[in-house]
Amino acid sequence: MTEHILLIDDDERLARMVGEFLRQAGYGVTHVPTALQGLALVDSSIHLIVLDLMLPDVDGLEVCRRIRALPTDAKRTPVLMLTAKGDPMDRIIGLEMGADDYLPKPFEPRELLARIRAILRRYGGGAVSVASGMKPTLQFGSLEINPETRQAKTSDAVCDLTSYQFDLLLAMAERAGRVLSRDQIMEAVRGRELEAFDRSIDVHIGRIRQAIEADVKNPQRILTVRGVGYVFAKQQH
Repeated sequence: MTEHILLIDDDERLARMVGEFLRQAGYGVTHVPTALQGLALVDSSIHLIVLDLMLPDVDGLEVCRRIRALPTDAKRTPVLMLTAKGDPMDRIIGLEMGADDYLPKPFEPRELLARIRAILRRYGGGAVSVASGMKPTLQFGSLEINPETRQAKTSDAVCDLTSYQFDLLLAMAERAGRVLSRDQIMEAVRGRELEAFDRSIDVHIGRIRQAIEADVKNPQRILTVRGVGYVFAKQQH
């Protein structure tokens, strides 16, 4: 099945160029120039959303928030946010709103394609059983991490995580007890290489903690190791 990308961007010239490039790469592409048109199309047929931050009707950050608040499974659709702004705070806010990744404008189409492929690879990943060589469900106290369904649950409640955040959680849980630097965590999920000033990993960890920790101010599952990175605790309740 051809994976379908929804491109929400009011730059018609850029959209034509990107759309043609992605179609040549084998993807289906639907382009709309406004946020409201895009929101009306978000459903299970869309595999990834490329969302511009600056839109004429609704701010891209608000669009991302509305997508994550949808009452259907479509709320888990991966979002790659495009931004023309150089302020790192815009990127951090985008990640906090639920974006899986961001790409500053102007960008090389090949980099966009690489980001899209990485996100879809993570989102479409998963496993089913030990017998078939796949990853088993992980259990840490009341926290259950299931690679097959790509869901994490605590006390029978499904944790609200983006596809990228789930992969970060799974990568850390598989290495429980090991102190990992930010670079090691990102490398474990085969994400893009971190720039020296890029602290987006901290934003993602913060979102994961909100989903899995009983007390975010006193985390018991993902612990900070000052000056090094993070460690996923082996012993949990």
